Amino acid sequence: MPADQAPGLIETLQSLIGGAATALIAGFTGRLMYHAGEVRARRRPILSWDLAWEAPLAIGMALIGDGLGSYLDLSREMTVGLIALLSYLGPRGAGALLERWLALRRP
Repeated sequence: MPADQAPGLIETLQSLIGGAATALIAGFTGRLMYHAGEVRARRRPILSWDLAWEAPLAIGMALIGDGLGSYLDLSREMTVGLIALLSYLGPRGAGALLERWLALRRP
C-alpha cells in the first residue's frame, strides 16, 4: 500500500483484532442485517429467541465463506465481504444462488 493511502476499514480491523475476529464480525454483521430486515417487515420482534439461532448460523457461514474465499484465492478484504454476503443470505439463500448459477452454466 502506498504511504499516502490510509488503510481501509477491513485492513484496520484485521490489524487491530486479527483475521478470525474480523471474519466473525462480518458473519454477525450479515446476520444482523438480515434480522433488521425481518424486524422492519414486522416478521420478528427486535429482541427474541430468534437471535439465539443467528449466532451458530453466523459462525458457520463465516467458516464456509472463509473456506470459499481461500479456494477462490480472494484477498482478505474480498473474503470478508463474501462472508458478510453469505451470512446475510444464510444457507437457503446461498443454496438458491448456487442453484441459479449452476442452471445458467448448463448448456
